[in-house]
Amino acid sequence: MWKEERFQKIRTLLQTYGRVTIKRAAEDLDASRETIRRDFSEMEQLGELKKIRGGAIALDPEHEPPITLRNYEQRKEKRAIAKAVVSRIKSGQTLFIDAGSTTSILAEELAKITGITVITNSLYIAQRLSCEKCRLTNSIMTILLGGMLHDSLPATFGEKTIAEIYRHHADITLVSPVGLDAQYGATSFDPAEAEIARAMIGNSKASYLLADSTKIGRISRVGFCPTEDIDVFFTDKKALKKKELQEIKDKIEDIVFA
Repeated sequence: MWKEERFQKIRTLLQTYGRVTIKRAAEDLDASRETIRRDFSEMEQLGELKKIRGGAIALDPEHEPPITLRNYEQRKEKRAIAKAVVSRIKSGQTLFIDAGSTTSILAEELAKITGITVITNSLYIAQRLSCEKCRLTNSIMTILLGGMLHDSLPATFGEKTIAEIYRHHADITLVSPVGLDAQYGATSFDPAEAEIARAMIGNSKASYLLADSTKIGRISRVGFCPTEDIDVFFTDKKALKKKELQEIKDKIEDIVFA
């Protein structure tokens, strides 16, 4: 079993029970106790758990701020990222876009171009790109994915949404994570959000990741895309000062600094 697979199973045990012994983890993961001890030590350094005698206990992970607050954070950087993304979009392309503050700003920039199809689970993005000018003048077709409404985000989620994603094939998926780490890839706090992003990436030709510099080096609860599977990474120029950037550059060939 790969290390990241063990980490995910340990996370699941901690989320379910709040604590887990080395003996229990070793039995459930079919691994040696020494391997589990090393995993606990590494996960403690990452801030994912706290080691105790004979095992580990869960920490309360930092929740992602609500979108009403995120909409006002790093707006200048997010706008620059959005404009850089739009410069890579061509008429005739079909785009998957997930819900988030960065992708909402992206929608405002996409409204200025012509001849694209956007498939999204975001109510805001769908509404923004369905205005009369977008539909009639700019020939933008917008498809809102069905599903259950999220309790804290104006977007659809769940099995029905995932099933609808697999009915479509996109040229590019555009997603924004909670964090991007060279080793753990793109991560999200909410498992439902991560499932949407994973399905979109899996059903498109290329994956574009949009993340301002504050997200570089951050690791959240659920991974949805390995770093090496990201085709283009869009970030802001402040990222050039981040020490974690070099490892990311080793895995992503195309990085755009907006």
